[in-house]
This record gives sequence, structure tokens and C-alpha cells, in this order.
Amino acid sequence: MIFSSLIYLFFFFLIVLLAYYLVPRKLKNLCLVIFSLAFYAWGEPVYVVLMILTILVDFCCGLLIGRFSERRGAARAIVLGNVLINLGLLGWFKYAGMLVSTFDQITGLGVSIPEVALPIGISFYTFESISYSVDVYRKEAPPMKNIINFATYLSFFPHLVAGPIVRYEKLQAQVVQRQETLEKFTAGMMRFCQGVFKKVLLANNLAGLAERVQYMGNPSTPEAWMGILAYTFQIYFDFSGYSDMAIGLGMMFGFELPENFDHPYISRSVSEFWRRWHMTLGGWFREYVYIPLGGNRHGKLSTVRNLAIVWVLTGLWHGASWNFAFWGAYYAVLIICEKLFLGKLLEKTPVFIQWLYTFLAAVIGWVFFSYTDIGAAFRVLAAMFGFPGSGTDSLGVYALLTYGATMLIAAVCSTPAAGNLLEKLRTSGKPGKVIWCTGFLVLFVVSIAFLVDNSYNPFLYAKF
Repeated sequence: MIFSSLIYLFFFFLIVLLAYYLVPRKLKNLCLVIFSLAFYAWGEPVYVVLMILTILVDFCCGLLIGRFSERRGAARAIVLGNVLINLGLLGWFKYAGMLVSTFDQITGLGVSIPEVALPIGISFYTFESISYSVDVYRKEAPPMKNIINFATYLSFFPHLVAGPIVRYEKLQAQVVQRQETLEKFTAGMMRFCQGVFKKVLLANNLAGLAERVQYMGNPSTPEAWMGILAYTFQIYFDFSGYSDMAIGLGMMFGFELPENFDHPYISRSVSEFWRRWHMTLGGWFREYVYIPLGGNRHGKLSTVRNLAIVWVLTGLWHGASWNFAFWGAYYAVLIICEKLFLGKLLEKTPVFIQWLYTFLAAVIGWVFFSYTDIGAAFRVLAAMFGFPGSGTDSLGVYALLTYGATMLIAAVCSTPAAGNLLEKLRTSGKPGKVIWCTGFLVLFVVSIAFLVDNSYNPFLYAKF
């Protein structure tokens, strides 16, 4: 079940909202836990057991870390054990097949490759589990003494499947005590609708073109560019739209989840792009990997090493395929170059050149991200830059005529311009508010019509 589905919008959402506001204050977290586990079990009936075991293990480890907080050696051992358990589960379910397959290809021994289904959201809630034990060990937040409260933090369904990745230190106070208000609920509804528009009207429509070009294998130059630009905007509106829905849902239940995107396609450097894209993931790696490795405190060589480690791990976090490691290494090279010399050179160029460099770097990065076959990715890159394959230019022209308007709308909506216009209407007096409210209503109705008319409603990050 995904947020932009009819079963969620007109069944699950209404029931959980009604139940949450009817139960007394002391039962609200229990209500959220029950519905969160039901939400997870809807798509993964078996792996809800894994979620429950994760909650139990992490909760007990948190209590032990708190109990031995003054005996740092014992507490450190508990943290290490907890981290290894969580990473071990993630490694088995997500990477076992890739590693065994790679070993078999190298050795030719014919090793049986395990077929293990990937539990939905395991990449996200594993990082939140690690955040819990580490934050308690660092004494940045107290351990949860109530297992229902802890289960609320780890299983809260708005951010369970695809984030934002919420650090325990940032959310623990809200789990224990928060306030629901009409203003927060209304703002949450609007934010949720905004996410639905992004996902259904933009991402889903662009997905058809992106997937069609991927299936071609050897596109022409126009086809390659239209396909990868469609994917560039699809993945942004797909993921940022889902994050908007999660943040909006959190607000409706009294939570304030962290922002995850800040118009990354207006960035003027790759470093800035990654400060604006999937911000909670970048923050997690910075806090729990980069800084513990030493960050930039021990000279340039150490900084380069730490950045390389973080970005290869970031790439592998996204998927169990070597193209993701290559994608992470690609960004490692760009960011290291910006740290060493490229950043200063960029500052001396016009703003447009800075933006164009960054946008092209992101587009090229999405080629490596979207093709698990690295050879196919390089063929698409060759087509983009003047070495077309067997595709025909006429299909590229057809794609431009068919999807050009949607692409233009997506480009505008990926900047602050659309949001600024909506805010101006909302605050410009009665006529503006009427237009603002009517516009939201019309877009929501159109989105529902799209969902009713078309069952094609993929979510890219569900597989990560």
C-alpha cells in the first residue's frame, strides 16, 4: 500500500485518522503502533514479524545502554552488538544475493544464489534503529522506558517505508509529548495534497517515457535526452512527493518530521545538490559515518578517504547492484574535486554555468543510477553526446511533442517559483485564498481521476 493509492486514501487513511482522534491521549501511541504494523503487514505480511523483532531487540539494547551508561566499555559493546545485528539483517536481505552472484561470476563455481525478498523500508528503519542506540550511547537523548513509545518511533507508518530518515534524538520528545492543532492538521492536509500532485500528476506521467526509453537499449540522441530528462524529473517528484505526503501525515498526527528536499535542481555545485537532495540521508551519513571517521579534521588525504567511503556506501545503500556503487563513486570524485580545487574555479564562473554544470552532473548521475547494466548506461551516455544507437530521431521528436508540456511544468515546479506563487495567493487576501483553495481542490480531483483511470502507480524508492 502506498500513500498515492485509492485503497490508502479512501480506506486506511480515514480509519486510522478517525481512530487516532477518538482514543484517549494515553492510547494514541498504541493506536499508531497497531495501524503502523497493519500498514506494513498489508504489503509484507511475513516481514512484519521482522519489524516486531527489530523493535524488541532495539528496545532492550537501549535499556541496557542506559543501565550501563557509566561503564562506557560495556555500553560501547552493546551498541556495537546492536549495530552489527541491524546491519547483519540489512546485509542478508539486501546484499546476500548480489555478493554471492559476484563471487560466482568471479570463481565460476556455480554457487546457488539465495533468493531473498527485500523487506519494504528495511534500508530506512535500519538506519533509524542505529540512530537510536548511538544517540542513547552518546547521551544525546534518554532511552525509551515504554516499549509502545519506542515502537511508535521506529514503526510510525508515514516515514516507515521511504523516510524521511528521522534521528531518534530529533523525534523522541515528540513521541512522548506532542500537540495536535487544527492549524497543524490543515497545514498537513495541504502538504499531503501537494505530495499527491507531485506523485500522480508529474512523476507517474513522466514514468511512461522514462521506462520506454530504458527498454530501447540503444536510443537515438533525442530519445536518450528525453528519456533521461523524464527520469530526472520523475525520480525527484516521485521521492519528494512521497516525502511531502509523509511530512503532511506526520503533521496531522501532531509530529514535525524533518524536510527531505529543498529544490535540488537549482543548485550551483554538486556539493550543494547533495545538501538539498534526500537531506535526511546525507545528514545520517554525516553524523554516523563521516564525522566518526574523522571528517575533515585530519588533513586533505584523510578527508578524501572519508568522502570516498561515505559516497560508495551511499551508493550501495540505494540498491544491491554494482551500478549503485559506481554511482556513489562518481559523486565521490565530483565532490572531492570540488573540495580540492573545482569549487573555487566554479565560484569565478557565471551563475548560469555553475547551474548548468551541476544539472548536467545530476542528469549523468541518473543514467548510472537507473541502469543496473553499466554497459547500457555508457551506451546511453554515448547517445546523449553524439554517438546514437539504433533508435530513430522521429521517436525522440514524438516524445518531445507528447511530453514537452509536462516536462516544462515539471521544470518550473522543481524551482521555488511554484511554491512562491501558491504562498502569495494564500496570503494575498480573500480573492487569492479562493483561487488557492479552488486550485488545490481541482488538482486533488484531477489526481483522483488519474488514479481511478490508470492503475500504473509505481514508487521508485520502495525497492531501496
